[in-house]
Amino acid sequence: MTALTGFLVVDKPAGLTSHDVVARVRRLVGRAVKVGHAGTLDPAATGVLPVALGSATRLIDQLVNARKGYRGVVRLGVQTTTDDAEGEPVATLPVPAFTSTEIVAVLARFRGEMLQQPPVFSALHVAGRRAYALARAGDQVTLTPRLVRIDRLELLDWALPDLTIEVECGKGVYIRALARDIGAALSCGGHLASLQRTFVGPFRLEQAVPLTMLTDRSCLLNHLLPPETVLQDWLLVQVDADDANRLRHGMVITATEPNAPHARAHDPSGKLIALLKRDGDNWRPVKVLG
Repeated sequence: MTALTGFLVVDKPAGLTSHDVVARVRRLVGRAVKVGHAGTLDPAATGVLPVALGSATRLIDQLVNARKGYRGVVRLGVQTTTDDAEGEPVATLPVPAFTSTEIVAVLARFRGEMLQQPPVFSALHVAGRRAYALARAGDQVTLTPRLVRIDRLELLDWALPDLTIEVECGKGVYIRALARDIGAALSCGGHLASLQRTFVGPFRLEQAVPLTMLTDRSCLLNHLLPPETVLQDWLLVQVDADDANRLRHGMVITATEPNAPHARAHDPSGKLIALLKRDGDNWRPVKVLG
C-alpha cells in the first residue's frame, strides 16, 4: 500500500465526470488508499486529469494555480443554454464567410487578463447552492464576472462554422464561456462543440493513460509518477536520518542551502517527506508527508 503514492495522469474519456474517474481508480487501489483529482473536467470534455494517490493528495493544492492547456472546437452560429454542446439551442444565426485574418484579429482580443462571465450552468455557489442546480430549476442566476488570464490563444484550423483553437491559461477560465464570447465578438454567436485538455502544470497529454488500460494495480503502478513531480521548481534539500526524524515531528532543521523561500525535503532513501519554509537560518516543515 505504501507504494501507491504519487500522481496518475488519466486521459479522461467523454461521458464520465472527474468523480467517476476517481471512483474507478479507488476500486483498483482499495479504500485504504486516499484518492483525489486536480482540476475538474466537464463530462463531455476529454484529456488530462491528474489523479493523486496516498500522501500525494496533500499536494493537490500545488496545482490550483497551475497553467492549463486546451484544444477545442468552437461552433459558430448556435448559442446554447450551457455554452457547450450539452445544452439546448437558444439562438441560431447565419455565419459569415470569415477569413482567417478576421478570426485571428478577434481572437487577439481575448489574450491577457480580462473579466469573464462564468456560464450559468456551472458549479459555482450562489447563496449556498450550485449555479447549475438553480439554472435547472428555472431560477434566475446572476454570477459575478471573474478576473482571468489567457496566456495563449491560437487558431489551429477553421472550416466554418467550426474553429479549432488552442488555449493556454491560468486558473478559473471557462473554455465554454470563451467559445460563447468569441461567437459574440464575431456577431454570430457560438458554443463549445468539443474540448480536450492537453496539460495541467507538469502533466502532459503524452503521459496520460486511457482509463481502459487501468485494469489492475500493477498496471497503475507502472504509470504512477512521484509526488514531487508537482514541485519540480522547488529547491531540493536532501536530509540525513536525524533531520528527517526532526522534520517528521514538526521540528526545524538548520538551513545550509541558498536563501530560497521554500524547499522540498527528501530523506536518505530519496522519499519526499516534507515541504519546508525558510524561518531565518532554519527550515520549518509546513506540510509533513511521511
